[in-house]
Amino acid sequence: MTTIPVSLGARSYDIIIEAGLLGRAADWLAPLSRGRRMAIVTDENVLPHLATVQAALTAAGVDSEAIVLPPGESTKSWAMLEQLTDRLLDLGVERGDHVVALGGGVIGDLVGFACSILKRGCGFVQIPTTLLAQVDSSVGGKTAINSKAGKNLIGAFHQPALVLIDPNVLDTLPERHVRAGYAEVVKYGLIDDPDFFAWCETHAAALIAGDADARLYAIAHSVAAKARIVAEDERETTGARALLNLGHTFGHALEAEAGFSDRLLHGEGVAAGMALAFGYSAARGLAPQIDADRVAAHLRAIGLPDGATAAGIAADGETLVAHMLHDKKMDAGTLPFLLARGIGGTFLDKSVDLADVRAFLDRAA
Repeated sequence: MTTIPVSLGARSYDIIIEAGLLGRAADWLAPLSRGRRMAIVTDENVLPHLATVQAALTAAGVDSEAIVLPPGESTKSWAMLEQLTDRLLDLGVERGDHVVALGGGVIGDLVGFACSILKRGCGFVQIPTTLLAQVDSSVGGKTAINSKAGKNLIGAFHQPALVLIDPNVLDTLPERHVRAGYAEVVKYGLIDDPDFFAWCETHAAALIAGDADARLYAIAHSVAAKARIVAEDERETTGARALLNLGHTFGHALEAEAGFSDRLLHGEGVAAGMALAFGYSAARGLAPQIDADRVAAHLRAIGLPDGATAAGIAADGETLVAHMLHDKKMDAGTLPFLLARGIGGTFLDKSVDLADVRAFLDRAA
């Protein structure tokens, strides 16, 4: 068992990583139940894992109630937020209770946001069941829903009380979703850890194919990297946490053009966005072209898109930049970009000319 702390003073919590942990989830959940019924929010794709968690709770003498939502990005909506909060209130959830978010990033984001506003804030536990959620969205307290204007624009910082990660649940995940989640793994190498990127180049195929040791190492390394950054900059005020958005400005624009649908999974958008960020950095003379080519080649080799066309997006630069104008990172009319001086050399650039980005995207297409 690996325990990684997220050090945030009174809001500190642990991330527990262990193969087979799901069947023993009650070891950690029962003490948080206060002898009361626990609400578990999940989606229709996670029902086998829901049965495992509920059986563990029942064996520990803890009652539970499941709220099963539709899968997919469209669940991160006002309508589902209203439906979920009404259901939690019907169940009598109190401020001192803990709601369990069992699922991928959509469930984690939605449940976390619901718990941030329910009775002005109640507790919740993340049990992520996708690779992307395990290495990224379940850690750090960013919660949100989508709006017509864009992705994750309505939300709050609300830290979980605990994160339970069982790598074995990935065995039931479609390979496309494992690949998409891998984009958030390799991101940590591209940000500030070139040695980890080199490890990824060697081990990515095994990780995606199901190698247990590779998955465990990648998850633990990624989570430790994110925990360190979140502890340093919880609310993205100093710029350190902003580095975690590598690929997201370009990627969210691609996702928006795809209608935030399964046509382009979030991790696929991030992969294409990281390739574009490195390509743009090279075009501006900031990063060696050989590094941009190396990133794109690695993404292609494992079946991830390395740009807009590969992601199935035919929009021109003007259309994609228009989506970027709704980015939540806009500040006084300026959109900061995560660019790179090379692999492991990501930095925040607040002086990017969007006309230049528009022209680059037209050339890159």
